[in-house]
Amino acid sequence: MKLHELSPAEGAVKASFRKGRGAGSGNGKTAGKGHKGQNARSGGGVRPGFEGGQFPIYRQLPKRGFNNKRFATVYAIVNVSDLNCFADGDTVDIGALLSARIIRKEYDGLKVLGGGELTRKLTVKAAGFSAAAKQKIEAAGGTTEEV
Repeated sequence: MKLHELSPAEGAVKASFRKGRGAGSGNGKTAGKGHKGQNARSGGGVRPGFEGGQFPIYRQLPKRGFNNKRFATVYAIVNVSDLNCFADGDTVDIGALLSARIIRKEYDGLKVLGGGELTRKLTVKAAGFSAAAKQKIEAAGGTTEEV
């Protein structure tokens, strides 16, 4: 196969629709915009969230809370069921999870949550554990270490 022989899969490419190119095109004259009105004009239409001039919901509801994105701690999250891919006696930390491609980024640390079941005896090192995760790891014979 050569580069000039490549073509997209059947049905993957849709032909561009040229609006306003005569009655025979099936989309001439008003080009699918109907007759007159705000949506027929150039630059016409309303912004996202516009409610037809009615007092908008985002102005009716009070502002509440504060989300400190700049200084927030973001954890890479893993459930205990994801740890079953490691062998008995392994030490699981953020590096081991990255190399096993269970997580994609380090973020600000690792947090282990209690989703699923654990069948391996592991030593897990993380920044945080949920109560259920800690209990399941220790019930399987493993240990938890907060780093």
